[in-house]
Amino acid sequence: MEPEPEPEPDNKPPSPPPKRRSICHKCDRPIPVCLCHVIPTPAIPTRTQIIIIQHPHESHHKLNTTPLLTKSLLNSSSIITRRLTSKTLINQPPSSTYYLFPPSQSSPAVTLSDLKTALKNNTPPVLIVFDATWKHAKEMVRASEGYLSRFATRVCLDGFDGGIEGGSIYDSDLVLRKEPCGGCVSTLEAVARWLGVVEENGLEIEDRLVGILKEMVRLQAQFLKPMRPRPKLLKKSKQTEQGKNSSDA
Repeated sequence: MEPEPEPEPDNKPPSPPPKRRSICHKCDRPIPVCLCHVIPTPAIPTRTQIIIIQHPHESHHKLNTTPLLTKSLLNSSSIITRRLTSKTLINQPPSSTYYLFPPSQSSPAVTLSDLKTALKNNTPPVLIVFDATWKHAKEMVRASEGYLSRFATRVCLDGFDGGIEGGSIYDSDLVLRKEPCGGCVSTLEAVARWLGVVEENGLEIEDRLVGILKEMVRLQAQFLKPMRPRPKLLKKSKQTEQGKNSSDA
């Protein structure tokens, strides 16, 4: 019995690593979705000091909007952490400090429209915003509330409705990711709406920030596959009734 011939060695060269996308050095986004043409230069000054508390996971997400805010607004900064404590903030926040988040049964919130008059007659406000998925944001707020409750007021945007489903990029030119319920918006839009109410030239600032978000959504939508609407499923009783009517005909 003759021995089987040994297989010939594979002399094929290894496949080259995939090419990394070219990144714009100004807006830190891939070249095909660069947003430099809509980011204001110089950055917009605001009366409000904006502090964005960003979850570590969110800082790596390709669709997070915090970098656009810190590049667009002069008086803004971000801190990557899961929990806000006295050690996180270098300066003691003033009494006119607010944090944006929808209300809960244990933690009610003042609507922005109700707070409008008090804000304009007070010292320059500090706004704290949590940037994360909604699941992580809830955890961050819960972990930070013991500290925040000493000096900050919880504020929610008008229009929040936890009883209805949120939109997606297929429904709106302002939505990047599926929102959990009605009135939930991205970090960029939330800050834009706050500034639209609080700042002296707020509507102009809001329009510019919303314009950035619209362009980001427009560019991102070019890479989406068309969504095929799923047929609505009828309840079993209705299916039985329709089948009976068909047989009677």
